Amino acid sequence: MTVRIGTRASKLALTQTQQTADKLAAVGGFPVELVHIRTEGDVKTGSLSQMGGTGVFVAALRDALLANSCDVAVHSLKDLPTGAAVGLTIAATPQRVDVRDVLCARDGMTLAQLPGGAKVGTGSPRRAAQLRAARPDIEVLDIRGNVDTRLGRVPGLPGNPTDEVVPGKTCDLDAVVLAAAGLERIDRLDSVSEFFETDVMLPAPGQGALAIECRTDDAPRQAGNTEGSNGVLAQALEALNDDDTRLAVTAERAVLARLEAGCAAPVGAYAFRKGSMLHLEAVVCAVDGTKTVREKKATDGLTEVGATLLGIEVAELLLAAGAAEIADLAAS
Repeated sequence: MTVRIGTRASKLALTQTQQTADKLAAVGGFPVELVHIRTEGDVKTGSLSQMGGTGVFVAALRDALLANSCDVAVHSLKDLPTGAAVGLTIAATPQRVDVRDVLCARDGMTLAQLPGGAKVGTGSPRRAAQLRAARPDIEVLDIRGNVDTRLGRVPGLPGNPTDEVVPGKTCDLDAVVLAAAGLERIDRLDSVSEFFETDVMLPAPGQGALAIECRTDDAPRQAGNTEGSNGVLAQALEALNDDDTRLAVTAERAVLARLEAGCAAPVGAYAFRKGSMLHLEAVVCAVDGTKTVREKKATDGLTEVGATLLGIEVAELLLAAGAAEIADLAAS
C-alpha cells in the first residue's frame, strides 16, 4: 500500500509535508507519495481576510481527501477552521515547534530600533494589531506571497535573491513579521532579527503545530469510539501524535470557536502544559492597535474536554472585558 499525502505546492508546505511523510513511512513501513493540490488561496489574490481567512488554503485538500484523491493531508494547524469537517478527523498533531512570531528587519534591527514611519509587512490582522499596539508610529502594510517572496521585500536579508523577483515589490520594506516555525522548516532562521516573546505578541491559535488529517474511517480509534481503524496507517498516525501539543492547541482553538472568530481575526492564544497544569493566555486586539484585552487561566483537567472548557472560560473572560466591542466577535 502506498499512502498518498496531499499538500499545497508552496516551498513551506512541501517541506513540512515531506518531513511528515518521511516520519509516517519510517513508523508505518509503507511507501508514500506526495499529491500536489492547488487551493483557492494559491489562486486568488488580495488579502486573506477579504478571501475569508486562511481556511481558503484548506478546503481543496479536504475535498481531495473526501474524493479519495489522497489518503492523508498535512496542514499548518493555524490554517484550519475550528468547525468539524464531516467525514474527516485530525488524526495526529505532532510535537509542536517554536510558536513565536519573528521580525526580519534590515540591518538586523529589533522592533524598538526601527525608525518612526518604518514600513513593516504582514498578512495577518493579528500581527498587525499587536505591532501597532507596540509601535503606533510605524506603518504596517498588508502583504501576500510565500515566505521567500515576503523576505525578498526586505533589503539585505541572508538568502535573498539579488535580482528583483516582482517589479516594485522587492526591497521596499524595512521589515516583515513571520512565524518562526515556517522559517525553521525551510532553513531561513538566519533572516530573523528578533524573536517576539508572548508578552509582546501572542501567536495564532495552533501556530507552530501541524495537523495530519484523514478520513474518519482511516483514523486511529479513540477510547470509547468504535469508529476508525486499527490498520497500519492508523497506528502510524497515532505514533506521530503528541498529547501535550494536542491539549494545547485544543484549548487555543476553543477560544476561537467560542468567539466565533475566523483564522484571520485579531485573536492570539497560547497554551502550554507545565507539570500537572495546562496554562492558556489569549488576547483580542482592535485592528488599529489602540485597544487590547488579554486574559489567562489554568486547569488541571488534562483531557481534551478539560482543554476545551479552559478555552471557553478564557473566551468568556475576554468577552466580559469588552473583547466584542473592540473586534468583530460574537458576544452571545
